[in-house]
Amino acid sequence: MLSFKIATRFLFTNKAQTALIVTGIAIGVSVQIFIGSLITSLQDSLIDKTIGSSSHITISAKTKNELINNDVLKLEKNKEIKYISSSLDYSAYIDNSKNKYPILLRGLNLEEANKIYKFEKNLIGRMPINKNEIIVGVNLKKDALLKLNKEVKIISLNQKETMVKIVGFYDLKVSAINGLWVISNLETVREISSIKESITSVEMQVYDIFQADEIAKNIKINKNEKIINWKTENESLLSGLNGQSISSIMIQVFVLISVILGIVSVLIISVVQKSKQIGILKAMGIKDKDASKIFLFEGAILGTMGALLGVGFGLLLGISFTSFAVNPDNTPVIPLNIEPLFIFASFLIALISSILASLVPSLKSSKLSPMEVIKNG
Repeated sequence: MLSFKIATRFLFTNKAQTALIVTGIAIGVSVQIFIGSLITSLQDSLIDKTIGSSSHITISAKTKNELINNDVLKLEKNKEIKYISSSLDYSAYIDNSKNKYPILLRGLNLEEANKIYKFEKNLIGRMPINKNEIIVGVNLKKDALLKLNKEVKIISLNQKETMVKIVGFYDLKVSAINGLWVISNLETVREISSIKESITSVEMQVYDIFQADEIAKNIKINKNEKIINWKTENESLLSGLNGQSISSIMIQVFVLISVILGIVSVLIISVVQKSKQIGILKAMGIKDKDASKIFLFEGAILGTMGALLGVGFGLLLGISFTSFAVNPDNTPVIPLNIEPLFIFASFLIALISSILASLVPSLKSSKLSPMEVIKNG
């Protein structure tokens, strides 16, 4: 196509100017990708640390210390609900033969509960847990001087004593939990608490955590039960995440605007610089629409080159950041989460913006009169 060939010739005639525009677009795209990926990764990290290993939706009794029926467990995993686990919680004491320590003894459906809380992820010892076996948090281990594969005494509220074996120490990265929860199976806790049928709560995780409140509304519960979701319990976290998202979008928009203004200004100057050549081309018979296409092609070529370089620079910035910003154990402070869809969207936005930015000089070139240009040339 003639317009494309002329656009290519114009761009490579002034290599310094072309390189400057491409660099400007590349910097804009790289900043957009780096900031966007960093904010998204930070949000994913915060969500994972706060609710990634906890219940998203919980059904329990309206009245404190009351129990609910197993009927709730008729809920089934579906396209919205990922994991479901029943829980029987019972306050008791653990006796290391020297002192007694208050604990929350949790009898869980361990196969499903482990998928929610990920006990095995940071576990010293073993799972599964058999009857009269427990795993203990690392904080309680330290405070009570507990040892692996040793037996300790669990004392119930009615002073019933049961010997259990410690088969593991977990670390959920929450000191309050690590210092209080003692995990066992339902059979063991039922025997210690003398609660034969009922349970304390039903805990579940969903696939789309941001739809947890809507999913909770569609779950039928009994009159003596209540249902809560993580969003109602973490309003400050949601507010912070929304603030981060808005600030990220604003930064990306202003970067994009600056790139567009740069392209428009440089291409308008290019129209002035190339007005004599365009006038001659028109005098030779090139149509106005073909003349305007020259600058549309220039915008497309510049956008493609700049966006490709920008994607590369942005990914390099992100990888470099995770290499230098590390914790004492050499793990990244913020694990970078690269989303291909976001990268492609950034590339596409840069390309479309470059083409749109070239519309102004394109229209300007189409209005040039060949006689006037040659006469004033």
